[in-house]
Amino acid sequence: MSVLEFGLLVLAGLGAGLIGSIAGLASLISYPALLATGLSPVAANVTNTVALVLSGVGAVSASRPELTGQRDRLVRLGAAGLLGGVAGAVLLLLTPATAFERLVPFLIAGASVAILVQRPPRQLAAEGAAAGQRHRDHWGLVLGTFGASVYAGYFGAAAGVVLLAMYLLVTGEGVPRSNALKNVVLGLANGVAAVGYAFFADVAWLAALPLAIGFLLGGRLGPRVVRRVPQTLLRRLIAVAGLALAVHLGLDAFG
Repeated sequence: MSVLEFGLLVLAGLGAGLIGSIAGLASLISYPALLATGLSPVAANVTNTVALVLSGVGAVSASRPELTGQRDRLVRLGAAGLLGGVAGAVLLLLTPATAFERLVPFLIAGASVAILVQRPPRQLAAEGAAAGQRHRDHWGLVLGTFGASVYAGYFGAAAGVVLLAMYLLVTGEGVPRSNALKNVVLGLANGVAAVGYAFFADVAWLAALPLAIGFLLGGRLGPRVVRRVPQTLLRRLIAVAGLALAVHLGLDAFG
């Protein structure tokens, strides 16, 4: 790997970690960056998941104030995240590479559309507060967390968006506390999947290192700016870029 590629992966990780800790879209930046270095789709995916562990470490370490008072919730949802991450990793390891190449464009397109149609965080927070007055956490939230974590362990683009919207609507918490919860669960799902990939998959460690450095820095910055970043424009730009990427990869996979 050249010095230029190393530096570009650090920058990609920084941007992906920042956006991932805010909007849950890290893979839409880091995954194509790994593809640009010449990695195969499967190798890029497992390498990305391994590096993402540092994004979770950075985001969670900067979210301690928002996690105060959520211990019981973290235990339940964290366990669901761990189990989902294991299931997603096993699914990827048992899926033929050719099938994965053809599935990726649809995953990215679906993630991008989810971001494009998502309502503003303040509106979601208001609805979540209203929902919280009627009912609190229930087992449906645990099952939903498990399902999103399976996807996170398998590929993960925009899995954070699904978790964040779900936590806002069901727990009645605001964006900062729901975002912190999302970062913990996503970090656990990525972490357990990364352990499996480290032993049973072909991880490109030379690419994972610079990406992980960027992820750590970006992950720590995210929670600090989550209340200040104009997220609507950012989500739309990322969604459009994601759709363009999905079209490009789709043409390569099916062409």
